[in-house]
Amino acid sequence: MCYNSDNFLLILFMSKMELQLTKNFAFIDGQNLHMGIRDLGWKIDYKKFRVYLKEHYDVEKVYMFMGYKPTEQQLYNFLQEVGYILVFKPILVLKDGKVKGNCDAELVLQAMIEFQNYQKAVIITGDGDFYCLIKYLQEKDKLLTVLAPSSKNCSSLIRTIVQGDLSLVSDLRKKIQYRKAPLPDGPEKDASHS
Repeated sequence: MCYNSDNFLLILFMSKMELQLTKNFAFIDGQNLHMGIRDLGWKIDYKKFRVYLKEHYDVEKVYMFMGYKPTEQQLYNFLQEVGYILVFKPILVLKDGKVKGNCDAELVLQAMIEFQNYQKAVIITGDGDFYCLIKYLQEKDKLLTVLAPSSKNCSSLIRTIVQGDLSLVSDLRKKIQYRKAPLPDGPEKDASHS
């Protein structure tokens, strides 16, 4: 093949397109992840978790979906500083005082809005409501893995469809557990938000 400037530009353009398509995105059901790990008695160091997603799944963008509570602004600032893109939904306070901020529809919508911009998706949830999204991503060869909080917090619907593409956040405890840093004189201080 004879190379000229037109061929070179086409090859260069195609190489850039291939590089852009190697990006993987993660979509996190924030409530499901937080509650699932809390039920196991520990907390996630979200800074370490973000690094883990980059190193192990080559994740470029991480979307986290959660209910918005004005009292948690410091946490939101921290999450954004360490690389999360936050998507909020107003919370509802139920009659019994419980707070509800379900963002399932927002997660599915964002995964579809970004569909052409990522090579593969990492879906972080154990909620069976995401069955149709996970199935669709598999059919289009766009699912890298599903990370459920724990085996206890993983829907049988998800287990059935993902089979080998399922990992558990609980298995990462030694790598991503939040720990308070000791102060020089003994008491602990927050080293990272959880």
